[in-house]
Amino acid sequence: MRVVVAGLGVQGRKRLAIAGGDAVATVDPVAPGAGFRRIEDVPEASYDAVLVCTPDQAKIALLTYLLTRGKHVLVEKPLLAGSGGDLRQLQKLAERHRAVCYTAYNHRFEPHILRLKRALDSGELGKVYLAKFFYGNGTARDVRNSAWRDQDLGVFSDLGSHLLDWTLFLFGQPSGPLRVAAAHRFENRAYDHFRAGFEGSPSLDFEMTLLSWRNTFRCDVFAEKGSAHIDCLCKWGPSTFTLRHRVLPSGRPAEETETLECPDPTWQAEYVHFLGLCRAPTTTIENDIWINSIFNDVRTRLNSGSF
Repeated sequence: MRVVVAGLGVQGRKRLAIAGGDAVATVDPVAPGAGFRRIEDVPEASYDAVLVCTPDQAKIALLTYLLTRGKHVLVEKPLLAGSGGDLRQLQKLAERHRAVCYTAYNHRFEPHILRLKRALDSGELGKVYLAKFFYGNGTARDVRNSAWRDQDLGVFSDLGSHLLDWTLFLFGQPSGPLRVAAAHRFENRAYDHFRAGFEGSPSLDFEMTLLSWRNTFRCDVFAEKGSAHIDCLCKWGPSTFTLRHRVLPSGRPAEETETLECPDPTWQAEYVHFLGLCRAPTTTIENDIWINSIFNDVRTRLNSGSF
């Protein structure tokens, strides 16, 4: 697979390193070392796919150009639009030209997230009652210093998009609207702390922040037959997965624990997944349409002060 990396920021350089010898060109309007300044300048016959790592505002036009030409696309999350119409149009283009349009949510490939999904899918935990997620990092100042990142929904569109994608991956699409419990701008122009969730079965609680000076991830799932717990992502390691089997009527549960201390494996795993999708072209835009609708609804409520 001959790939082009479009956008040579932090994410783009990570993608370039993972693509290795598959990368035949790089594109960036300003970054030193980029081979081309515009995607239109790259000869169409020289590549099969593009890893799109650009700011959000450039994505729709760039994806439209690529999908119209039958080029497979991996695009960094989130894939947002003013309405679902633009995303539906991308979906139609991808299907018409048999091209992959895949939005990259590399955290799906976190080993302990995959272990949790196996536990859920197998029925090992029984009916899930409640899942709580906390995702925090200490990038508030970096974000504030970036004109294109410190705007709109802030941490909710950045880290919250991962939490919404995990929701789809682990539990399926919730039936009700997202309830917003707190939205703060402690240091930044955009939101740097956010709490929200879904009522239903299961009940889902999310908290995310750019003010966690030690990068932190926690997930707690409480269910009929036991509970599952993830402490930390591999990239911040060590990462621990704990599975507890309920004792009836009460008592200390039997417990299984696995700890991983390794470099982040998700980027390579996701790239391999993308290459597999290219062999049988498909799209993940239905996920993006739902995530985009959540963001649009929350933005409207926040702007009206009605949350």
